[in-house]
Amino acid sequence: MKKFPDFVPPTKVSYLDRGPTLHLRRCMLQAVDDPTQEWTFDKEEIRIGSMDDNDIVLNDDTVSRYHCRIIQEDTGYVLIDQRSTNGTFINKVRVREGFLKPGTLLAVGQSQLRFNAKEEEVHIVPSRSDRCAGLIGGNARMREIYSILEKIAPTATTVVIDGETGTGKEVVAQAIHSLSPRSRNDLVVFDCGAVPPNLIESELFGHEKGSFTGAVMTRQGLFEQADGGTLFLDELGELPIDLQPKLLRALENREVRRVGGAKASKVDVRIIAATNRNLEDEVKAGRFRQDLFYRLSVVRLHLPSLRERADDIPLLVNHFLEIGSYNKLPNGTPKVRGVERDAMNFLQNYPWPGNVRELVNVIERAVSFCDSQLLETSDLPDYVRSAKAPGPGASGRMTTQRRAMTTPPAGHAVSMDPNAPAPAPPIELLAEGVTFKDAKERWVASFERDYILQLLRRNTGNISHAARAADIDRKYFRKLMKKYDIEAAGVDEPDDVEAS
Repeated sequence: MKKFPDFVPPTKVSYLDRGPTLHLRRCMLQAVDDPTQEWTFDKEEIRIGSMDDNDIVLNDDTVSRYHCRIIQEDTGYVLIDQRSTNGTFINKVRVREGFLKPGTLLAVGQSQLRFNAKEEEVHIVPSRSDRCAGLIGGNARMREIYSILEKIAPTATTVVIDGETGTGKEVVAQAIHSLSPRSRNDLVVFDCGAVPPNLIESELFGHEKGSFTGAVMTRQGLFEQADGGTLFLDELGELPIDLQPKLLRALENREVRRVGGAKASKVDVRIIAATNRNLEDEVKAGRFRQDLFYRLSVVRLHLPSLRERADDIPLLVNHFLEIGSYNKLPNGTPKVRGVERDAMNFLQNYPWPGNVRELVNVIERAVSFCDSQLLETSDLPDYVRSAKAPGPGASGRMTTQRRAMTTPPAGHAVSMDPNAPAPAPPIELLAEGVTFKDAKERWVASFERDYILQLLRRNTGNISHAARAADIDRKYFRKLMKKYDIEAAGVDEPDDVEAS
């Protein structure tokens, strides 16, 4: 069906000097016989009928109980007849399904309604709450995000979430889903970087029996599993370039075709995507399609790093201590009830390259070492205690700080010879005041870094080959590279090398 050219732009967020602004698309319906009867919606679905649980209730004997509904899509509004007895009409033409444009006349039974749509600019005011669904934080930037989520969740708008690894992108996706009308159906999660490229198409779109070697039975894809709900595409930047046109086609047509299938199936899925890459840079480098980028970037949310909202750390720590199973005694009471002031200062001064995910791990480790009801400085890892308070412009010096923090102790250099023996423990591990747990932690970190470096050298920087030699998952190998600020650039195999 042809799309009308004059449609209202979809809901989107603009980040201006005066703060984030939401351009919200609203739908308006007005009774032709009684112009005082007017309804305005910014939600994804509007139900019209004679039953009281409809969004618009029409007291008309010719109107069915659930007569029709209006669906908001990224490209406009679609009217769908619900197999009504007396039919639904657009400009006097009976339809089963049709696009709506401003000024369209609808006939629902004998009731006539005028459809209109407009774009409303809403300046985002930070929420007063320090929580939203599963998100926690009272920082102003987080509270701005809460306000945006509350506005966009009821719509069908596609959302792209970007930010550093560990900032909570999946939690934001869960929040959007839980606040939307789709919460009654499933949120299906797919990690684009965790599945071999040759299986991604089958995972997303499904396959027919016998369509390829190993396809012993017909299988639904994730788009079909998420029908009526939300599909969260994590690590979108990892999606191979040859599969991106197929994802674009599914988004444009709202239909999928299984691998080996002859027919396409309609799906009703909201897409939320996340990435820790800069998609504009990926487009310029030719690794991400420009048309898919523009199709997805309707609403883009940037999550601040934990170091940019260090004032939220006490709230987050208390939450983790409250809900963490690792902090429960056999009788169900908490083992640790709080954090000493000095320990909290160290937690707030540390730059958190792994963001909230790293904070969770540090708190769990600290609880396991704690012998009292309060976490003390001695319970924290040495690298957290040794971090200095960030000064002005600290975020711009993040790489330098992280390298200093993760570099092995002095004298523990890595040999350029890939066959060199493992180095001996550095002398300072045995220095006075260094506890067993601190010495062990330093030594393990030093070993991991040397091991990754030597494997990369032995495999000329090829990450896949190095991960295979280590017998560990490639994604986890890359995480270790990122943890120790190791890069694999400047080798002879550019297609397989990725910077940390």
